[in-house]
Amino acid sequence: MYVGLKMLKDFMPQSPDALAEDASILMDDNMLWMLLIVEEGKLVGYIRKEDISAAMPSTMTGLDKHEINYLLSKLTLRKIMRTDITTVSPETEIEAAAVIMRAKNLAGLAVVDAGNKLLGYINRNVILDVLADEMGFAEGGSRIVFEVEDRPGVLKHVSSLIDDLGYSIISTGTFNHNSRRMVVIRINAENPSSVAASLQKNGYDVVGPEDFRDEWE
Repeated sequence: MYVGLKMLKDFMPQSPDALAEDASILMDDNMLWMLLIVEEGKLVGYIRKEDISAAMPSTMTGLDKHEINYLLSKLTLRKIMRTDITTVSPETEIEAAAVIMRAKNLAGLAVVDAGNKLLGYINRNVILDVLADEMGFAEGGSRIVFEVEDRPGVLKHVSSLIDDLGYSIISTGTFNHNSRRMVVIRINAENPSSVAASLQKNGYDVVGPEDFRDEWE
């Protein structure tokens, strides 16, 4: 799955010459925590709600109302925007984007083309949606997890066992746990017991929550 196929496009890009006060109102009205800043179609930075709040003058500084209004009329996003923005291309694999977000503790990533034109953005909700979609959760069925050796032909063999029982695979996934290689499959059966039995008969170690209970109790 590629970022460009899942990116959100309902963003509200701002000009660097927009007033910080107007941007603050926009963020409040739309419950946004960040705005992307675009100049001549290209991404040049971003601004967070706390950046605007920190830059706003107040009566606590000893300024009167007229002085504050004057400063607000001059305070543009260009003066306070951040330019250290992390971007990805639409061709980026979604899992690679997730790794970047985790490594940098980011809530989202801007998506740009080769010319730095802003195309969209992804956030943590997008990543979670992709995870749920790829595991086929919304399609129902049941889930089976089994341990395998890292060798060729495993999925082909498992697919044939499932097909022989008249079922089909909705989704597959793999993960490692304590150096153990696990395969997760979702099949179009409400009761997976016959498939689990066939896998075990053919040498696959089918596991469930009870096999890991000592790790969380």
